[in-house]
Amino acid sequence: MFHKIEDWDRAYSNSSHIHRSDRWPDAWVQPAADFRDAMDAQGRAALDQPYGDGARQRYDLFMPEGTPRGLFVFVHGGYWHSLDRSYWSHLAAGAVANGHAVAVPGYTLCPEASITQIGQEIAKAIDTAAARISGPIVLSGHSAGGHLVARVAAQGSALSEASRARLSMVMPISGLFDLRPFLRLEMNESLRLDLGEAERESPALLTPPEGLRVLCWVGGSERSEFLRQNQLLANIWTGLGAEVAVWEEPDKHHFDICDALADPSHKIHQLYL
Repeated sequence: MFHKIEDWDRAYSNSSHIHRSDRWPDAWVQPAADFRDAMDAQGRAALDQPYGDGARQRYDLFMPEGTPRGLFVFVHGGYWHSLDRSYWSHLAAGAVANGHAVAVPGYTLCPEASITQIGQEIAKAIDTAAARISGPIVLSGHSAGGHLVARVAAQGSALSEASRARLSMVMPISGLFDLRPFLRLEMNESLRLDLGEAERESPALLTPPEGLRVLCWVGGSERSEFLRQNQLLANIWTGLGAEVAVWEEPDKHHFDICDALADPSHKIHQLYL
């Protein structure tokens, strides 16, 4: 059977696809605050650290017990124009328990910044955190954050060569890797993408570093466009020399797919240790 997307806004609308979606993002607020408070009380959190002059150019750094095995970076989503890093702090728990320092950066939102500029900010945040923490670097991000970590990892980004050489794995979660469909969405009034920027900032149209390990991770119950985008990056980057795995996690939707990061015993953490 032929398939054609007629309603592009609905194709990328997660709230209308998930039962009782009104629970999110509020469901993340208290766990994130509790985690920050607990880590701060233990002297293992460096909160609101600057990596630039902008109001949102700040990151939180959570430290493991003992010397870190490396740096894990998590970049939040919100379609590049909503939310902030404070909703996601608790997702650092799994990597911290497994010995990694975890940086959770914020960034300037659209339309104040373009998607290109946001990617540059994330590269600077990673470089800044990497200067404090030695060892391999793992990048992960959810939705728009998944796009950003894949974009930063791709060749030609603003990430320093020193940080790029330390990349051991990139784990975009429910990521968006071809931005051209967003030219058709109402939210582009905020994103302000044109075709040139959409092409330049689409990881699926770019080249990964040689030998990069990539886990393309998505919920099995997500919108078909997120499943397609996930497969798209895996397909193209495999053909360009990356070492790629695809995981469509059963019974997970767009808002609960990240929960695994907070669980130290979840198998996802064994992939980058």
